[in-house]
Amino acid sequence: MTHISDDHVKVHFRMDVDEGGWPPTSVESLWAVNLGDGTVRLDNTPWFVRGVACDDVIRAEADDEGIRWAGETVRSSEHCTIRLIMLKDGGSAAARQSVLKVCHKLGTTGEGIEGFRMVALDVPPGADLPRIRKLLEHGAAEGWWRREEGCVTAAWRSTATD
Repeated sequence: MTHISDDHVKVHFRMDVDEGGWPPTSVESLWAVNLGDGTVRLDNTPWFVRGVACDDVIRAEADDEGIRWAGETVRSSEHCTIRLIMLKDGGSAAARQSVLKVCHKLGTTGEGIEGFRMVALDVPPGADLPRIRKLLEHGAAEGWWRREEGCVTAAWRSTATD
């Protein structure tokens, strides 16, 4: 995300929590740009929401209290959301920064969160998908992280090597 402007709003997503308590919340709010027609363009990478990615355009409807709730996706951005639960070095800040730096060189953006030892990656359609996938598979095989594909595209799936 670049910076918050007057056009930015919070959009809330309801989520199902599994038997193991994951995700650790039943609602996640994401920044989005209000497009003024009942839709918003997501402007940050989801930590827990599945099926959406940065730059997706979604319907959002305000409830009686003014809280905007996410609806259907109107237009997919073709971005991918990939999350990593960091295992290397106990998920330290250095481990999170290291993977963010390497992935950034391959065309992604993202951020880390200490409390869950996570990295959330936004993988735009112009990024080097085969090299990113190879790196992420290698890190998982080495035990550096566990990978979750929160939202992937046909282009991402086509890079699968298994």
